[in-house]
Amino acid sequence: MGVLRECFRFYINSSIHVALAVLAFTASTCMILGVPAETDVLGFIFFGTITGYNFVKYAGIAQLHHRSLTSTLKTIQLFSLLSFVACVYFVFQIKWTIVLACVPLGLLTFFYAVPLFPSAKNLRTTPTLKVFVIAGVWAGTTVYLPKVAANLDWTVEILVLLVQRFLIVLALIVPFEIRDLAFDAKNLATLPQLLGVKQTKMIGYFLLLVALGSNLMGSYSTNWIFLGFQLPVTALAIYCSGKDQNSYYASFWVEGIPVVSWFLLMLFT
Repeated sequence: MGVLRECFRFYINSSIHVALAVLAFTASTCMILGVPAETDVLGFIFFGTITGYNFVKYAGIAQLHHRSLTSTLKTIQLFSLLSFVACVYFVFQIKWTIVLACVPLGLLTFFYAVPLFPSAKNLRTTPTLKVFVIAGVWAGTTVYLPKVAANLDWTVEILVLLVQRFLIVLALIVPFEIRDLAFDAKNLATLPQLLGVKQTKMIGYFLLLVALGSNLMGSYSTNWIFLGFQLPVTALAIYCSGKDQNSYYASFWVEGIPVVSWFLLMLFT
C-alpha cells in the first residue's frame, strides 16, 4: 500500500492528473465541434500542461532550496524536464498556426509565476486576478487551440463554447479557493476572503447557470450531453467543498470531473 500511496502522490504532485483534465476538456471540444482530435495536438497540450504547471508550482522552491531538494521533488524535476522535451518534440509535429496561438497562453503562464519587472507582482499574487488568468488559459487551450487546429472560422457557437469553458473552469476553481482559504495571504483578496465561503459558493452556482443559459444562444447538440453531466456534478462538488475538506478532494476528485465528462461523452455519442 505504501508504494501505491507514493505513486498516487506523485501522480497528483507531478501534475499528471491536471494535465489529463486539460486533455479531456480538449478532446471533448473536438467531439463537440465534430473535428478529429489530433494525437500530436493532444500530446503537445498534455506535456505542455505538465511543464507549465510544474514550472509554476516548483520553480520558486527549486531556487530557494536547490541543495536540499527532497528526492520526490528531484524526481518531479526530472519528470518535468522529460515532459518539456516531449512538448518540444510535439511542437515540431503540429502546425505553426497552433504554436503561434499558444504564445499568449504561454506568456500568461510564465508571468503567472514570474513578475514582469523585479519590483512588480506576478499574476499569481495580484489580488483577485489569478482565477481569471487560470480560467482564461484553460479556455484558450481547450477551445481556441482545437478551433485553430481544425482551421475553423469564428462562429457564435464557438464563441459560446469558449465563454462556457471559461465560466465552468471558474466554477471548478471554487473548491480550490475554499480549500486554500486558511493558507492564502490576506492581500490576495480571493473571493472566499472577500465574500465568505457561502457567497463564493453562490457565485459558483451562478456561473454554472450562466454557462447553461448561454447554450440556448446556439451551440452544438453534443454539448448538451457534455453539460448534462459537467454542470450538475460541478455544482455538487462546490456544495460539498469546505475549509476542512480532504487533502485530495479538490486536486483529485474535482479535477477529475472533466475526465469523467469526456468518457461519458464518448459513451453516449
